[in-house]
Amino acid sequence: MPINPSIFKAYDVRGLYPSEINEEVAHQIGRGYVAYLKATRIGVSRDMRVSSPGIAAAFIEGAREQGATIIDYGMMGTDMLYFAVVQDDLEGGVQVTASHNPGGYNGLKMVRAGALPLSGDAGIGDIRDMIANDRLPPPAAARGSLTSRNLVPEYVQKVMSFVDPAVIEPFNVVLDAGSGMAGLVAPLLFDRLPCKVTRLCFEIDGTFPHHEANPLIEENRRDITAEVLRQKADIGIAWDGDADRCFFIDGSGEFISGDFITALLSEAFLLKHPGSTVIYDLRASHAVRDTAARLGGTALMNRVGHAFIKKRMRDDDAIFGGEVTGHYYFRDFYYADNGFIPALLILELMSKKNQSLRELLAPFRDRYFISGEINTTLRSMDEVPRKLSALEARYPDATLARLDGISVDYPGWHFNVRASNTEPLLRLNLEASTPAEMARRRDEVLAVIRG
Repeated sequence: MPINPSIFKAYDVRGLYPSEINEEVAHQIGRGYVAYLKATRIGVSRDMRVSSPGIAAAFIEGAREQGATIIDYGMMGTDMLYFAVVQDDLEGGVQVTASHNPGGYNGLKMVRAGALPLSGDAGIGDIRDMIANDRLPPPAAARGSLTSRNLVPEYVQKVMSFVDPAVIEPFNVVLDAGSGMAGLVAPLLFDRLPCKVTRLCFEIDGTFPHHEANPLIEENRRDITAEVLRQKADIGIAWDGDADRCFFIDGSGEFISGDFITALLSEAFLLKHPGSTVIYDLRASHAVRDTAARLGGTALMNRVGHAFIKKRMRDDDAIFGGEVTGHYYFRDFYYADNGFIPALLILELMSKKNQSLRELLAPFRDRYFISGEINTTLRSMDEVPRKLSALEARYPDATLARLDGISVDYPGWHFNVRASNTEPLLRLNLEASTPAEMARRRDEVLAVIRG
């Protein structure tokens, strides 16, 4: 059957099951993945989606057909697969997941040795073309073998190594696993802490009976927000479906933007490792840059996307990297993202500074006023160059960067406008030093984009 090429994205393979992604497609991708990497030994794991066991089995079948030996890790989170690839010295690994998408979707996140990601430019496009052009090499003479392994205990040990559990205070914590993979790991971590824990949606269920596992959407945070307020809890922590991202709610029920969490995590690392380098994405608040400067560290701005952030961290030996979408990367976790290390580090920082999450955030909320991401739909991607040129002409005296779209920086305010990877959209992120200035500048920039 012909494969819909649109399932091959910039960072993963993703589509609707079974119309776009199904067992036959997964089998072909399994063959293509092994052929592309020339891999002899890989790991495979899957999330809790109803279609994941079938997709994983078909991928494994295709990979074995090409001669690869497979370690099947069963059901676990994406960041656990990264850990497995490095821990077991594999040539690659694949997680069957559609991350935060609704239950009808599925997909594949693929890495090579060292948990380095495959991307549209490096690997994913090659596999797509190999399949589309019928260029898959013939099956290997000898089929690869299959073994299974549970490395959850080792993974938990690794995550715990980022904090000193003895420091952490007995906070009142509300957790929402969204029926996803956090339900497997979070209990094993929080059982080692003195916190009073309330668990929401911890039964692992790919039909998502309570709400979708995407905490960026407000309606999916209703349960945890209500519970935090009801309990007068110190903090709420929620995860996406494959548990490689976590999100925070303070004691007043307010959702915390990813750039403020990036600033707090930068502080956590710079207190432990003075003078270190951190990476932040170009959409982020200046809170990150200013926090690093205040603590004697270096903050480097980078283009959006995990492949770019991970490469920059390696190039500049950065200890930590953060994206506003809730992806946080750690040098000592193979430069990969992890959904549990941030939760522990924030609790440790609250303990060390003897402050609630809301108190930790107060200095940021007084100084940095963020628009949030505002999307403008275009007729086609052909309009992008003209729109970006119009912005450049409108702000000729600004500090300009064209790292990803256009970044415009003035002393009291700044913004980035960049095109979506997947659809005809321009995305604006803007920040100013007062709410009024933020609103005025936001409307001014949108007028140029939409004019």
